Amino acid sequence: MKAAAFLVPVALSGTAALALPSTPALGLAEGHCAPAETGPSFLVTVLGLKDRTGRLRLELYPDNDQDFLADDNMLVAAHKAFARVDVAVPPSGPVSLCIRAPRTGYYALSLLHDRNGDHKFTLSTDGVGFPNNPPIGWSRPKAAVARVMARTGPTPLQIRMNYRRGLFSFGPIAGSGQ
Repeated sequence: MKAAAFLVPVALSGTAALALPSTPALGLAEGHCAPAETGPSFLVTVLGLKDRTGRLRLELYPDNDQDFLADDNMLVAAHKAFARVDVAVPPSGPVSLCIRAPRTGYYALSLLHDRNGDHKFTLSTDGVGFPNNPPIGWSRPKAAVARVMARTGPTPLQIRMNYRRGLFSFGPIAGSGQ
């Protein structure tokens, strides 16, 4: 459904709605921080990148298990909180991303290091991270582990990236400070 090039009728909450075609730009306007952002937002410092290739995609979701990591089309069609920041990994230096929140309150965030730039998560190559830096297993995380509160201004936080290591391990790269 994410690759659909046409509108698809979808039933949401008992009403008919149209799902939007998914594009890498979905949610970017909502997530873009203004220079010197003063509204509810998250200023994320990214730690532990495996390399400086590809793109970083930071996404903001509602703070509940049903909507966390849900299809962006469905969230937008249902008028639920969803925002995205998608940028090339800088070649050097500290990495920071800013994403706007619709208002103060709790949200769940996810960060993808899309190393080949194909706009999707590939377990064997890409990295992921969440606020609070929870241990990551082989199943989809709960919203509670990625829960953060947006205050009236930018809320600083750090996210450590996790990558597949061998056949049965997924976590931060050993010795990755930055």
